[in-house]
Amino acid sequence: MTVKEIESACSPMKGKLLFLTFSVMLFFITKAYSQIPVEIFGGYNRATIDVIFFKFFKQYRKEENGKPQRWLFFNRNRAGVDYMMNSSNHLPQFGFTEAISYNHEQMKGFAPVIVAQVLNQGVFPKAGIQYAHIGANATIFTWLVCETMREADVDYFLLLRYTPNITEKVKLFTQVESINSFPIGNSNQYNLAQRIRLGIQYHGFQLGAGFDLARNKNPLVTKSLNIGGFIRHEF
Repeated sequence: MTVKEIESACSPMKGKLLFLTFSVMLFFITKAYSQIPVEIFGGYNRATIDVIFFKFFKQYRKEENGKPQRWLFFNRNRAGVDYMMNSSNHLPQFGFTEAISYNHEQMKGFAPVIVAQVLNQGVFPKAGIQYAHIGANATIFTWLVCETMREADVDYFLLLRYTPNITEKVKLFTQVESINSFPIGNSNQYNLAQRIRLGIQYHGFQLGAGFDLARNKNPLVTKSLNIGGFIRHEF
């Protein structure tokens, strides 16, 4: 067996080890901070691990008039591995998204936001407008941002979450997520993704069924659907 053949055979294993390493890193990150949700989703095509949260920074000095916190931090770390991965196709996908917004109470949930994304394809700084409503049982989080250093693409992100009580100890868990990137220049490439989760919440755990749907054009149109189950927990 040649060196090239050995490297080709080992590449899928390297990808799986990289995914496992990333998962372990996320576990220890969540242990360092409180109330950070981690989701593991297993479908018939691929598996993903996802950490997403948004929280206001703690004030270093408490205001005498009780002003609310205004700086909101958004964090997302996501990794996925395809079951059909080989040395050249279906390689692991990684994404890191960080954002900071300034939320003045007079803007009623709207805020300017700056976003930094680190993906397999590179680093993408963005800026735009955000809206956030974080309630006890309902959450709405969305932004419309534009790239600042490359051919301008407009990104629209929407997260809806609703967790009403079923019983005293059990809640319904529903989450809808839409991630879309549209070109506004000469490029005709786009990326669309929708993710739905439906399950129950009990003692800090959420589990149920879901699906991930993606449609991309780069330049050929590709579609993917991944149906499976998820478990989610706040550490």
